[in-house]
Amino acid sequence: MKVALLTFLLITQASALEKRTFDVYDIDVEGGKCVLAVSPSGESLLFDLGWPAFNGRDSDRIVTAAKAAGLKQIDYLVVSHYDLDHMGDVPLLMSKFPIKTLVDHGPVETSGKGAEQRYQSYSAMFPKVNHLVVKPGDRIPIKGLDVLVITAGGKWIDKPLKGAGKPNPLCATTPVKANRPEDQEDNSSIGLLFTSGNFRMLDLADFEWDYDHKLMCPNNPVGTVDAYQVSIHGQDKGVSPVLAQALHARVALMGNGTRKGGAPATWETLKTAPGMEDIWQLHYSEAGGKEHNPPDDYIANPQGTPIDEAHWLKLSAQPNGTFTVTNTRNNFTKTYNKR
Repeated sequence: MKVALLTFLLITQASALEKRTFDVYDIDVEGGKCVLAVSPSGESLLFDLGWPAFNGRDSDRIVTAAKAAGLKQIDYLVVSHYDLDHMGDVPLLMSKFPIKTLVDHGPVETSGKGAEQRYQSYSAMFPKVNHLVVKPGDRIPIKGLDVLVITAGGKWIDKPLKGAGKPNPLCATTPVKANRPEDQEDNSSIGLLFTSGNFRMLDLADFEWDYDHKLMCPNNPVGTVDAYQVSIHGQDKGVSPVLAQALHARVALMGNGTRKGGAPATWETLKTAPGMEDIWQLHYSEAGGKEHNPPDDYIANPQGTPIDEAHWLKLSAQPNGTFTVTNTRNNFTKTYNKR
């Protein structure tokens, strides 16, 4: 009788887990980067944390989103690289919300723009929590979700993933842009491929145009995805067709600001990408104008939204690949059925 009851409970728990979605929150940090991922198991991963200063504005927004997601701790905080708009204020966030493990690509190697000082403040937290350094090909061990490191520390995966590796014809038609030394930190970004059942999402943080070529040419090692977190806030220096169009993503999620990112050239690259159905943005792009912005329902913070409202976008993916995106400003939701 006890064995039968235990079996029933295990089956019930497994069934409940299968019905849970993989949830992604694109948090508004005013042109910085901050993405919260919650696996079907309930474990969480925060990918960057926006800006420091502003009286703790971005850390407060993260806590609000984490509580809305039903979290009591952040299991993994991934710091993609050490630029101001991604690294935020780790000690401050840790004082407001429990963090279990810090993840990065290793010690800072760039200089200038205060990177060394920010890293010292950040690394002072290592004795207080777990610390994990990752390289391309590693996996972040979050339960119920496959999180593969695609890029890290200026390097990238050297072998194609299963089902990928086909020649990328866009390499022959897309010009190469020279790498700028001042962008070394951007190109050190940790980039992650999230897989939940049949759903895939790619997020390369601030990886730029020239490094898109290094990763994606002559062959595409990643394959296709369902959702693409647009690199480097949608600035045109970071969204090359060799990546953005080769992915055949169905939706693009852009963490832009009103005056940062959302470049018209990026819009054209995404809009004309094979398979692209919709572009969702955290802000209306003033540089884009009406011709290079989606309808207001697809913008979390449209033109004229007060800065303190800070609406976010939420993506929820089912194991079969069906997913929805919701604009929390007005609860506008669109469902994308499995391919």
